This record gives sequence, structure tokens and C-alpha cells, in this order.
Amino acid sequence: MGAGAEVRINGVVHVNSSLDPETVVSIGWVAVGNPASILPPTQHDDIWSIQRTLDFPGTVYGVSRETSMTQLMEAQSAHYGEHRNDTVLDA
Repeated sequence: MGAGAEVRINGVVHVNSSLDPETVVSIGWVAVGNPASILPPTQHDDIWSIQRTLDFPGTVYGVSRETSMTQLMEAQSAHYGEHRNDTVLDA
């Protein structure tokens, strides 16, 4: 996010995307790419053509796009399961 960039209500900046300084992502719009293209959500095909190159599964989950959702969710469940006995601290 560049200095002074603004993402309005329900705007989305996709993982591995960057906004130039002073850029505004309008209400409900999607910023995708590096540098980001800012598109309305109705332009799904255009968003996806950029988004698919940004490696969301690798960045967020550490897996390849070819990984099945079953494998991904098993790994996520195991990760979160490690915290089942965590102690909640008072703020």
C-alpha cells in the first residue's frame, strides 16, 4: 500500500498486489496485480486473469494451486488444532 492509499468499505486488495501512493479503491471494487488494476467485481474474468498469476494458495497456505481442497483443509485443521488448548489472556 502506497502512502495515502485508501481502500473504501468492502473494497478488496488481493494478496501480492500493490497500490501506488494516493490510490483509491472504490466501495466494493477489487485491486489486483502489481501494480494493481482496480476493477468492479462484475469484471470477474479480467480480475481472474490477473489474480491467477499471484499465487494465493502458495502465499496464504504454502501449497501449490494443484493441491486438493481436502489436503489443504486437513493441513489447516491440523494447524488450528495445535491451538485447541491455548489459554485466552485478558487484554
